Amino acid sequence: MATVTRENIGLLNDRITVKVAKEDYLPSFEKALKNYSKTANIPGFRKGMVPAGMIKKMHGQSVFTDEVLRTVEKQLSDFMQNEKLEIFAQPLPMMENNPNQLNVNEPSEYAFAFEIGLKPDFKVADLATEKATRYKVTITDEMMNEEVDRLRLRHGKMTDPETVTGDDNVLNVTFTETDEEGNVAEDGVKKDNSLLVKYFAQDFRKTLLGRKKDDAVQVQLTKAFDEKEREWILGDLGFDKHDTAAAGKFFNMLITKVGLVEKAELNEEFFEAAYPGKGIKTEEEFRNTVKAEIQSYWDKQGSNHLQHELYHVLLDHTKIEFPESFLKRWIQMGGEEPKTAEQAEHEFPTFANQLKWTLIIDKLVRDNNIEVKPEDLQAFARNQLFSYMGMPGGAEEQPWVADYINRMMQDRKFVEDAYHRIQTEKIFNWAETQINATEKPVTVDEFTKELEKHQHHHH
Repeated sequence: MATVTRENIGLLNDRITVKVAKEDYLPSFEKALKNYSKTANIPGFRKGMVPAGMIKKMHGQSVFTDEVLRTVEKQLSDFMQNEKLEIFAQPLPMMENNPNQLNVNEPSEYAFAFEIGLKPDFKVADLATEKATRYKVTITDEMMNEEVDRLRLRHGKMTDPETVTGDDNVLNVTFTETDEEGNVAEDGVKKDNSLLVKYFAQDFRKTLLGRKKDDAVQVQLTKAFDEKEREWILGDLGFDKHDTAAAGKFFNMLITKVGLVEKAELNEEFFEAAYPGKGIKTEEEFRNTVKAEIQSYWDKQGSNHLQHELYHVLLDHTKIEFPESFLKRWIQMGGEEPKTAEQAEHEFPTFANQLKWTLIIDKLVRDNNIEVKPEDLQAFARNQLFSYMGMPGGAEEQPWVADYINRMMQDRKFVEDAYHRIQTEKIFNWAETQINATEKPVTVDEFTKELEKHQHHHH
């Protein structure tokens, strides 16, 4: 009779020994051999007429080894199932196992040992006692006016005036690199661009007023642009945006066209163009919609930041012990290619962090019945499609939309990816309701600085 024993050999690390006796594997070995002789193709013999002794001589050892190992594996998996063992990865065969002990001519009792890493029992950090900050960006009139202006320009009409009259003129220009005297530089940069007059530095704009098509202006980048716009222009001309030498270069700027966008008027036609289907009638409703859109964008950013904090709270304040030596061995043996002990040592911290996060997620999902339903996956596919196509979320369903969704539901990679993302989102939404977050009103600048602080933390 087969026996299976289990002993502890380290933290969350057990050894399971499977002993099999002759009667455990011989019947199945003989049966396998018989089947083999029925199908073996050996020159000089009709199929199925090969003598058993000859089959045993030729293939006996390999069939024997297969059958013994199959019996051992079955005993091992039955044992783990009956004991309800929660393990990492798969059992690893111990070094002392010697397959050469198996001899078809002298069947006897064989023992094989395996090492397992057990999943730890742990408590997830108690979010109710943790502190976090939910940043809420204050939407200013200035932000709203900028957005209203942007929308009015975007939906405005382009006209072709004779001369430059102010900040809202659009100039199509050609930059040609020159020396200080205005002589064209050999192998210099030449590039077309199109700029609003208001992109130029305040002092420089005066020199542009009254200019026409085909006028040329001598420009030095440091003087013509303030820092933010200068970085953008430098990048466009093919330089590094922080290159101070390039910022000092001179260019001949030829105006090839003067345009002016007449801003759209604040009327129902414009409101409908800017926000289709919302039925906006008055300027007040329009401004409220603009404000709500900006607020919703920054609230989402605030929520992302809070979730980022939550991730760290859960990871850093949840204590989990791991069977380290087992996992390091598993990193060495478990992949496509064997790895050295040094490689395993090097990879372990990242591996352990990912493993820890996976365990936390699994536990939160189980303890709080967080589930991803088929309709969640379908909604995810629909939203993704609509955002690719630039369609509003509530667009009428057409038959092709349903076809597309059905097709995506057959795509295993898409479903796994979507499942994972929806599950993570649901976990964080749940976590947000658990944590004691203090709301803190901030300006856009303060919030951006806070985000940058976090990014530096992580690099």
